[in-house]
Amino acid sequence: MQEKNTFHVNGYLGLVVLIIFLISGGFLLYQGVEFEQTWKIVTAIILWIISILFLSSLTIVSPNQSKAILFFGQYLGTIKSNGLFITTPLTQKVNVSLKVRNFNSSLLKVNDSDGNPIEISAVVVFKVKDTAKALFDVDYYQEFIEIQSETAIRHIATQYPYDTFNDDDVTLRGNTNEVSAELAKELQERLAVAGVEVIETRLNHLAYATEIASAMLQRQQAKAILSARQTIVEGAVSMTQMALEQIEEGQQMTFSDDRKIQLINNLLVSIITDKGTQPVINTGDATRGE
Repeated sequence: MQEKNTFHVNGYLGLVVLIIFLISGGFLLYQGVEFEQTWKIVTAIILWIISILFLSSLTIVSPNQSKAILFFGQYLGTIKSNGLFITTPLTQKVNVSLKVRNFNSSLLKVNDSDGNPIEISAVVVFKVKDTAKALFDVDYYQEFIEIQSETAIRHIATQYPYDTFNDDDVTLRGNTNEVSAELAKELQERLAVAGVEVIETRLNHLAYATEIASAMLQRQQAKAILSARQTIVEGAVSMTQMALEQIEEGQQMTFSDDRKIQLINNLLVSIITDKGTQPVINTGDATRGE
């Protein structure tokens, strides 16, 4: 099915013409009865029948609404213009909304690519573009959108891990924009048969399932601690190296390997530890450079 335009004329202009037909029919009927002219009576009846049929075809199309016109089961076309119109008589007029609508999926429990159970849901923003496909190519297009949306969300969730230790990997938690774009692309392919345009998709809920949430929280905390420790150690090593270089160059002093190891150990401990350190006075010998 392909959407197409159908016959329709301005309703206000059509009303004027039909009122003229009714008045003309009444006048002809009066003359036909008065002067016993059969052809005028027949003409008057025909004018009245035509007027009544077309008056019954009056339809109002509101903004962001459309009317699909069916003539005894045959699709004639769609009226998308707003206003009052006269169309083909004896037709069925089906309302189809063209407004932008939201679909909020239910909370789904699926396994990510690592096999971890997660809870996920998304908001899908869509509107109908082809009324013929929406009405005749699928059965109840709104239910079709809901089922296909949840199917696409499940499929996308299984393609990516919830989170990884590698920052370069695409994850559900760290790359929501990329995941949402991929979801919109797949959903558009699924809903094209229903004449629906997907405007935007967004994940609105993402979390580990309750049965593993505490364990995954501990893993995230451990990852944060390891990352912080790594930063601290890198900074401590850099500061210790700078301290040794400044002491040896500025004071023209040299240390033996044992003294360097002791000094490095003391500096690293004092920088890395999260508790206060006690000063120790060392009266050992240091050799001044020549």
